[in-house]
Amino acid sequence: MKIIKDKIKLDTIFETAEKMFGDMVKAVVDIEKKDLAIDAAMHSDLEKLLLENGSEQKNLWGINLYPAFFETKNFIEFDSMINIRPFQGNRSRSVENIDIQNKIIKLVNEKVKK
Repeated sequence: MKIIKDKIKLDTIFETAEKMFGDMVKAVVDIEKKDLAIDAAMHSDLEKLLLENGSEQKNLWGINLYPAFFETKNFIEFDSMINIRPFQGNRSRSVENIDIQNKIIKLVNEKVKK
């Protein structure tokens, strides 16, 4: 598991996908600190890592990255059990708030480079 504070190469995302799930990487983003955690079997493990490093639960969102679809709308999938938060108005595994989705997209696009 690692926290990406700066940038990560798309090749590294591909390598991580191959060793974990084949075509996908689980990730958790901190939309306030602008951190991206990757390389774990469970979103909850990445969430724990970020919490231990000063993140706040309300700012953490689980996503999946599909490197083969880089620079398309299918690159980021908003799907994780950690996203179920009725107290924040999010009642599903998806990220329902469009503003939060846009923050996640912007953050991921800033971090992942060819």
